[in-house]
Amino acid sequence: MSLIDNIIRPDVRALSAYHVPDASGFVKLDAMENPYPLPDALRAQLGSRLAEVALNRYPVPGYAQLKRKICTELGVPAGFDVVLGNGSDELIAILSTACARPGAKVLAPVPGFVMYAMSARFAGMEFVGVPLRPDFSLDKPAMLAAIAAQRPLITYLAYPNNPTGNLYDAGDIADILRAVGDSGVVVVDEAYQPFAQASFMPRLAEFDNLVVMRTVSKLGLAGIRLGYMSGNGALLAEFDKVRPPYNVNVLTEAAADFMLDHAAVLDAQAAILRAERERLAAALAALPGLQVFPSAANFLLIRVLPGEIPADRVFSRLLDRKVLIKNVGKMHPLLENCLRVTVSTPEENKLFLDAMQASLAP
Repeated sequence: MSLIDNIIRPDVRALSAYHVPDASGFVKLDAMENPYPLPDALRAQLGSRLAEVALNRYPVPGYAQLKRKICTELGVPAGFDVVLGNGSDELIAILSTACARPGAKVLAPVPGFVMYAMSARFAGMEFVGVPLRPDFSLDKPAMLAAIAAQRPLITYLAYPNNPTGNLYDAGDIADILRAVGDSGVVVVDEAYQPFAQASFMPRLAEFDNLVVMRTVSKLGLAGIRLGYMSGNGALLAEFDKVRPPYNVNVLTEAAADFMLDHAAVLDAQAAILRAERERLAAALAALPGLQVFPSAANFLLIRVLPGEIPADRVFSRLLDRKVLIKNVGKMHPLLENCLRVTVSTPEENKLFLDAMQASLAP
């Protein structure tokens, strides 16, 4: 046996690394990023703030000031705290590490965010996926049956969901929280909350088993990698025990602290993107051969209808025109012939629409 065979777990050897395509020279519409840079004046002020950061020192271990500001500026209810992570991915890993035990299970609707399953498996837990309905709505009877049969320690509900973009029914989510009860935690992932304007954060006091997880990435700060989650204090204290020390670096801490003083700028950009989402959805729906699904996020899921050019070929033609979106058709059978596109500026949306129209031509 080789060195790799001897030391690396078989399930890890069988995986492919998470692939991020090179977007150099492309109109980049594949990663749900905010396309708008900061105004020049803010960039200059931020640069001055970052220049003052003591790079020779470790971060403050508790991040008390940043946590207080997040709670105040981002709608965390009074009396609740947050745990910070290097993006949502690390928060998901923290949850998995804290809850992993022999036979433990993680449950989520599918198709959904791939890191729920990957993190569970890395931690040695079994992942149980419950298919959505064909219209991508939550299959509540199937979810409740799976909860009763599997007794998951963690249940993830993305609100809105990626890659489908839709908001699950709030009443269904509440019923799932009640069904899980004190046998597990229900994580409502609100990564796209700035574009949905719907949240379970105000309901934290209603459910002891509810954790609301968010990120500042989609709001316009993807590069600083900062996520946060809130829930009842006893749960957060246990999760914080497995958080790596100094997991948020000093530049991220300083940038986030500064930008939270100027959150209105990011909120205004989110409002522009919400309006552009509606315009882009209407323009795509007017193209022959496409189905556009409702979205409460900053992206749109579209399906190339049967009888038209296959979605794989449309995707390749878009690449030829230097437009990069996400081909999600192989992620799950419900996503057959589906593509996902990030909502961007009016100029980039126009470039995408022109390229899409040309790519759909026989």
